[in-house]
Amino acid sequence: MAIRMKRDRTYVENRRKSILNLVRENSEVQVEQLASRFGVSPITIRRDLQYLEDKKKLVRFYGGAVLCEAKEEARGQSEIRIYQNLIARYAASLIEDGDTIFLNTSSTALRILQYVTSNNVTVITNNGKVIYADCPENVNIILTGGEIRYPKEALVGDYAIRNLQTVFAKKSFIGCSGISPKSGVTTENANEASINELMLKRVIGRTYILADHRKIGHSSSFTSCDINTVTNVITDEKAPIEVVEALREAGVEVYQVQRDVFN
Repeated sequence: MAIRMKRDRTYVENRRKSILNLVRENSEVQVEQLASRFGVSPITIRRDLQYLEDKKKLVRFYGGAVLCEAKEEARGQSEIRIYQNLIARYAASLIEDGDTIFLNTSSTALRILQYVTSNNVTVITNNGKVIYADCPENVNIILTGGEIRYPKEALVGDYAIRNLQTVFAKKSFIGCSGISPKSGVTTENANEASINELMLKRVIGRTYILADHRKIGHSSSFTSCDINTVTNVITDEKAPIEVVEALREAGVEVYQVQRDVFN
C-alpha cells in the first residue's frame, strides 16, 4: 500500500511538472486540452492548476492558466481570456443542429468550436489556426483556401473571396478589432475586411459580432461593415455603458456575458 501511494504521489508530481513546462513553452494552457493529454478528468487538472497557483508558479483563468511572471499583466490578460471564453460559450449556445456557420480569423470566434454541442454543424472559416484546434466530432470544418498571411494564419485574397461567394451560411460569428456607432465594425488588416464583409452579407439567418469590452467604442483602420448593417453584438459586462447604449439606439441588439453566469 505504501509503495502504491508513493507511486501515485510521484505520478501527480510528474504531471504537475509537465503542466508547468507546457505553460512555459506555450504561454498558456487549457484545462480540457490538459485533461485529454494526461488522460485525467478536468477536475483533476483544475486541482493541479490550483496547487501550482498556490505555489505562485502560474495564474489561473477561466478554462486554463498562464505563467505567473508579469503578474499584473497576466491577471489583466487572464480576465480578457475569461470574457473571450464566455463570449465564445454564449455564441456556441446559439448554434443549432444542422447549422452552417461562418467564423473569421478572430481568436474569440475560434474558441466557439470547443463549446459546440449541436449535431452536424458545418464551419466555414478563413482561420488557418483551425487546423490545430480541438474540434468535437459533431463539427465539420471547411477552409476557404486562399493566401496565408502570418502571424494570424489568415486565408485571404481572391481565391478565398471566390469560394465564399458560392455559399450561404445560416449564421456568422465575426470577431473584430473594434466596433463603434461612428466607424462600424473595423479590423487592423485590410485583406481581412472584404472577407469579413462577405461573411456578414452571405447569411440567411443571424449575424453576430464578437467583441470583448476593450473593442467596444474602439475604431481600427479598415471597415468591415457600417453600423447600420449590424444586428447583434456579443460583448461582456465591462463594455462602456455609453457606447453600449449608443449601439442599442442604433438598432443593435447587444448581449453582455457575465462572469458569474457560466462559472
